[in-house]
Amino acid sequence: MTEKPIAPPRDLVTDPDAAAERLRRFFVQHRPLVLTGAGISVASGLPAYRDKFGSWQHAQPMQHRDFTQSSTARARYWARAMVGWTAFSEASPSAVHGQLSRWQASHHIGDIATQNVDGLHQRAGSSRVIDLHGRLDEVVCLGCGDLSRRAQMQQRLIAANPGTETRATVPATKPDGDTAIDTVPEDFIVPDCTQCGGILKPNVVFYGDTVPRERVDALSSALHNAQSLLVVGSSLMVYSGFRVARWAAETGYPVVLLNEGITRADPIATVRLAVDAQALLSTVILPT
Repeated sequence: MTEKPIAPPRDLVTDPDAAAERLRRFFVQHRPLVLTGAGISVASGLPAYRDKFGSWQHAQPMQHRDFTQSSTARARYWARAMVGWTAFSEASPSAVHGQLSRWQASHHIGDIATQNVDGLHQRAGSSRVIDLHGRLDEVVCLGCGDLSRRAQMQQRLIAANPGTETRATVPATKPDGDTAIDTVPEDFIVPDCTQCGGILKPNVVFYGDTVPRERVDALSSALHNAQSLLVVGSSLMVYSGFRVARWAAETGYPVVLLNEGITRADPIATVRLAVDAQALLSTVILPT
């Protein structure tokens, strides 16, 4: 069964100058909630999950059920994550992260909600960020709930698996911090929780898992306060992101999509600005 094609947006702007003017006028009238996706971290060396047509560019990421129920799947994830971690953790905020941070500080935008797990909004200086899918720089125990730093897990992985290559080139790194490796050693050791011996998992929402209720509530409150939505660098193919656009559209709030490729919210958005986000944001001059 093939998926139903996504209808085109009611208003599509492809000219950069026209898009800049539309965005400038939007900011004059609104102080939006900003929702970001993997597209804004591409310039940081972290590839997006999907291409401009919304199709997967990589094998689908780890599924929550596989991780929790299969020791083999956990070993595969952590082996790949160990190799990919250095490049992922050394990624720097892009110009889009920096511009959004400055606009938040100058009160041109409200909260930032992100589907990304890279923490780059915070590293760029943004203070009000809802990490919808969690943070990859944290590790949580599924047994006792203990939180620890991913950097500590990296050292434990290296100590438990001496001789395993731990650096990947940035192009090989995937959006969720792991990377492709030929084989996982049969004797690869995944450390357990130091508090209770439980299973350790990156503190992110894997595919097939649900976003914690408190984050959904925080997102709903932020949208209600902003009464407008700007989506940057996301195809919104994942429901947790699309849901925000649907909430906004159903409530009558304007929804502006800044994404070169198609998005799941094209049919319900006010406008899609189909231009490069980094280039566009650098040209939009807002009143002080």
